[in-house]
Amino acid sequence: MRTVPSDNLLDRAFEASTPNQRWVADFTCIWTDEGWLYVAAVVDPFSRRVVGWAMKAGMTAPLVTGALAMAIRRGGKPDNLLHHSDQGSQYASEQFPRLMADHDITCSMSRAGDVWGNVPMESFFSLLKAEWTTCEVYSVNRRGIRNPF
Repeated sequence: MRTVPSDNLLDRAFEASTPNQRWVADFTCIWTDEGWLYVAAVVDPFSRRVVGWAMKAGMTAPLVTGALAMAIRRGGKPDNLLHHSDQGSQYASEQFPRLMADHDITCSMSRAGDVWGNVPMESFFSLLKAEWTTCEVYSVNRRGIRNPF
């Protein structure tokens, strides 16, 4: 069952005056020796740090839910936190909004087709791909994948 996408409460106001006030999130794919690897990240615009991330072979709800769960574990119990993403099915799944509700996190989503709706994440993934992955060959082994962050 797909839930109804949320309104764009962030409305491109990406600045934050304190940590854990706003988080922006998205995912991308990176080529490895075994095929595509999907990487989800949650960034705090206050510090511009990755506060949560997850990697999986598929672009499913557990990918983005894992990144948010890590951000919650690492960031403590944020108060009045706004989480912003696109309207992808992973973010609108049953699992993801339930995790946000369990931690009193307010959901914000960009409008469909809004290329400027999540610029900090596009910028982060652009840098990740340009500076970290262009000269690297990633492979999955028994110990997992080298931490890109």
